Amino acid sequence: KLNRYIEDGRLSIDNNRAERAVRPFAVGRKNWLFCNTHTGADASAMLYSLVETAKANDLSPFDYLHYLFKEVPSLKPGDDLDHLLPWNFAKS
Repeated sequence: KLNRYIEDGRLSIDNNRAERAVRPFAVGRKNWLFCNTHTGADASAMLYSLVETAKANDLSPFDYLHYLFKEVPSLKPGDDLDHLLPWNFAKS
């Protein structure tokens, strides 16, 4: 089974990179068992999405969430939300 690895030096001998990529989902799956209600599961999914979107835009999730939690309470219905998007936060 090591023939491919020996023949092609570009191949990795382990799959640690792939396992690290899926680890948050494996850990999350155990944590999500405690979302007792549909609303709680929705809230967890939204928070997880915010954190992952911040990471995808090279932002500190803590700083981005701090900004959101500071700005959102002062919004009124119908206000423009574009300034809350992570790619706009990066510009400010």
